[in-house]
Amino acid sequence: MTDNWVFLIRENDWDSDAYLPENLQGRDPSDDVDMAAHGRFQQAVVDLGATLTGAAALQNAKYGGWVVPGADGAEPVYTDAPFTDTNEVITGFYQVECDEATARKLAALVPTGNVIEWRKVIKLGS
Repeated sequence: MTDNWVFLIRENDWDSDAYLPENLQGRDPSDDVDMAAHGRFQQAVVDLGATLTGAAALQNAKYGGWVVPGADGAEPVYTDAPFTDTNEVITGFYQVECDEATARKLAALVPTGNVIEWRKVIKLGS
């Protein structure tokens, strides 16, 4: 039986600005060693008979933040980056349709300098 799995890439934040179109200056990002590793991972998904259903690199944490929603009408509490509580963030993800055994194999193949967290996705709504 196949399910959808999300692989969360947890590592130190990265220089996402270097990959913005205005900063590439004619360079092909797939020539980059790290980006080439992601291309090989995507090929491994196909080779294992799985289907890549989503993926994204997330920009540097300075472009986001955290929020604790206000309970019972209280104001939400926002925290902008940098976050002093952690030195690792989620820098990207892949979503793959496959069986659990393949998900475990693929989790070990996702390119990172740190750890991969993988989770089965529950489909909610239509």
